[in-house]
Amino acid sequence: QVQLVESGGGLVQAGGSLRLSCTVSGRAFSSYAMGWFRQTPGKEREFVAAITWDSRTTKYTDSVRGRFTISRDNSKNTAFLQMNILKPEDTAVYYCNQGSLTGSGRYYQDNYWGRGTQVTVSS
Repeated sequence: QVQLVESGGGLVQAGGSLRLSCTVSGRAFSSYAMGWFRQTPGKEREFVAAITWDSRTTKYTDSVRGRFTISRDNSKNTAFLQMNILKPEDTAVYYCNQGSLTGSGRYYQDNYWGRGTQVTVSS
């Protein structure tokens, strides 16, 4: 079965950095785009970033552009989210997802999700 496992979350002070990882098994990793989402209690899951299968195209939500960088290593079936200059409002559970990213920058998520990794940014 398809499994996505996120890791790398933790507690960090504002201005600090974290690097999240997402490892995929049970599915051809390099055939799909990868996306990162986040969710806080009482709110819907929101899109953060996505990257095409070949890393040629990336997309970010406005609030993280310039601070977060998405990347992937197809040889390791792993996607990454480097998060710099973290802010308290970045506090959330972060999830990864496989899907597709169009040339116009629209990300279509598939139904496979990991359990998420908690990121907490203290002020």
